[in-house]
Amino acid sequence: MTADAEHPRPDGLRRASLILAVLGALDASFLTYIKLAQVAALCRGAGDCESVNSSVYSQIYGIPIAIFGLAAYLAMAGLLALEPRSPQLQDYAPLAVFGLALTGTLYSAYLTYVELFVIHAVCPYCVASALLITGVFALAVVRLVRGPLAGVAEQ
Repeated sequence: MTADAEHPRPDGLRRASLILAVLGALDASFLTYIKLAQVAALCRGAGDCESVNSSVYSQIYGIPIAIFGLAAYLAMAGLLALEPRSPQLQDYAPLAVFGLALTGTLYSAYLTYVELFVIHAVCPYCVASALLITGVFALAVVRLVRGPLAGVAEQ
């Protein structure tokens, strides 16, 4: 097995992160829509979206938390998409994505705790978002550990 097959190139990690961020943005868009439109999510027995979405934990100062998630996912997607086009972003975007993903992962962990132990209801769309942001975080850690020149020395 070649070194490239064992360790995906940094661009592959960036692309995987971008895909997860876009999927997260789609999920957060849906959660924002159901909150603002006050429509029921289609959980179909897979959870209790209504209890979670109508709880006091679903907003901060009247702003749906899904909007904050959407903003974070869009910011990460933008950074990841523009990173190859700018030397400044090549230097700083991986760290910015790491910071956003770390914050999102920690807040998602808190919200998952609230779902399980306070509300006693789980929203599958919220779980999906938690998994997506955790995936972005894990990839961001790998990208930072490997550094900007990972894979270049192997070529």
